[in-house]
Amino acid sequence: MSEVVKKFLYVNRKAPYGTIYALEALEVVLIGAAFDQDVSMAFLDDGVFQLVKDQNTKEIGVKNFSPTFRALGDYEVTKLYVEAESLAERGLTEDDLQEIVYEDEDDDWAEKPSIRIVSRDEMAAVMADQDVILSF
Repeated sequence: MSEVVKKFLYVNRKAPYGTIYALEALEVVLIGAAFDQDVSMAFLDDGVFQLVKDQNTKEIGVKNFSPTFRALGDYEVTKLYVEAESLAERGLTEDDLQEIVYEDEDDDWAEKPSIRIVSRDEMAAVMADQDVILSF
């Protein structure tokens, strides 16, 4: 009897600092991925700020956890969906986001981007395709 793998989508809507939501979401994703869940992440609203490159948290006195996103590929978390409209509404573009890649073992370990910019309609389709959605 084969094991059914459920698809989990972790939805990130909060800014990276000021609350514990963003860090907790990242920790839960890493735990889930360690247990071989099919894990994806979605970044909407202020959640898009979590992926902004060159974050400096020295002035607010908290640890910058944003480099941890670059380790997601090692846990086979390779689908990071970013809503295009949320980026635009915050004056951001794809160029403002850090580069997050994974090595595709099916393509001779070629590095491929994990971030996928999608429209609101495409994000709705991604969400509809999931078995479990957890929102942070």
